[in-house]
Amino acid sequence: MRTLLRELVNGRNWQSYSTFRTKFRRAAQELAEREGDPRLATLTFSESTYERWLSGRVRPVPDARRVLVHMFGYDIETLLAPPQDGETALHAASAAGAPTTLRTEPGADVREMGRQAAMAASRALRFAVTAESNTVGDETMDHLREEVTRIAAQYPRVPLHQILGDLVEVQDLVFRLLESGRGTPAQSRDLNLLASMASGMLAKAGHDLGDPKSAMAQARAAYVCADTAGHPQMRAWTRGLQSLVCYWAGRPAEAVTYAQRGRTEGQLQGTIAVWLHSLEARAHAVLNDRESTLRAIAQAVEADELAVEDELDRIGGILTFPRPRRMYYTAEAEVLLAEHLPQAEQHAQDAVTAYRNARPEEWAFGDEAGACTNLAIARLDREELEGAAEALRPVLDLEVGQRNAGIVLSARRVADALGRGPLAEAHAARDLRSEIEVFTASPTPALPR
Repeated sequence: MRTLLRELVNGRNWQSYSTFRTKFRRAAQELAEREGDPRLATLTFSESTYERWLSGRVRPVPDARRVLVHMFGYDIETLLAPPQDGETALHAASAAGAPTTLRTEPGADVREMGRQAAMAASRALRFAVTAESNTVGDETMDHLREEVTRIAAQYPRVPLHQILGDLVEVQDLVFRLLESGRGTPAQSRDLNLLASMASGMLAKAGHDLGDPKSAMAQARAAYVCADTAGHPQMRAWTRGLQSLVCYWAGRPAEAVTYAQRGRTEGQLQGTIAVWLHSLEARAHAVLNDRESTLRAIAQAVEADELAVEDELDRIGGILTFPRPRRMYYTAEAEVLLAEHLPQAEQHAQDAVTAYRNARPEEWAFGDEAGACTNLAIARLDREELEGAAEALRPVLDLEVGQRNAGIVLSARRVADALGRGPLAEAHAARDLRSEIEVFTASPTPALPR
């Protein structure tokens, strides 16, 4: 039988048993964490069972039903029934998906009802976009701007799974409007800028999920859209993203090159210039180029003092580079040099303090975690094991959904430092390394989509 479940699986190119099983396991783990039910994370099924689900010949067991509903946003009866007219095309066009019929069972919690309401809102927006057959209406443009601004503001402060679906949705809508050719020249410029921002944030998402290949693909799309929009600040920001991805992917020379390219994109007066110098400083430090590291740090400080708020700074969030973040990058560059600078520990402590006292719009959990790991490494340089463990504790206490690739790699740097020098064989050092191993074995999960 042709079921909606089969159509959704085909539309996402999950037909192979191994691919679907991977997506199912990720969704099961996420649901287990959200509901505090560890049994869900251990669910498994055979290939023959998978085929019977797709054909509607057998109903999944209750726990598997919960996971499937979580994955696709439909109740199990709808998933195992034939799709309604138009339903398949709608979902093939949108990875986020939204049911045409929402059923709230008695006793459903507020979070579930909120999720259903959000899916209905996405469905309504897609209808509105389609209904404007010849033009791009003001309501659509306003919504897209508001969504991109909201997600940009939230990105540094919330776990990725809370915003990834919305981000995929808004990128898809903007791309469809651009491909339709329905906008005026001014709207096309704005849509390309919004596409660049959405793609740039998805590049960061790819990086956070430990996938530098997809991150660079999204970053290149972001650059093309920024270039089409004629927006030098956004072009520079995407170069910064590419530098960031290369830095964490273990390609520091490329990270330097992308940061330097970013500074050639135009006259940069906002905090993007501070970010590019800071990115370059960290990459030079990995290359152990002390002179270039110190020069880039000084240039970042100077650019910070001269910065004038630009369009991206006004949006804020992931699109700006506040002072606490510059302090974190500076400390990291100093800590990463083979011979740590004498001020490295104090600067690392200053960065941690800056984040703990930061205004809400400047705070970022990932950057604060990075600042804490830098402080731990600086203290280990003085063989202060207890102080290092204290600095690292807030990082190890992060929930699984916050353990992005940068945080995991930063924690591994602490483990590497613990394995060197006279502290390596200390019982407390071995215990801390073991705790870090457990922490880094559970990176942030991707949303099934």
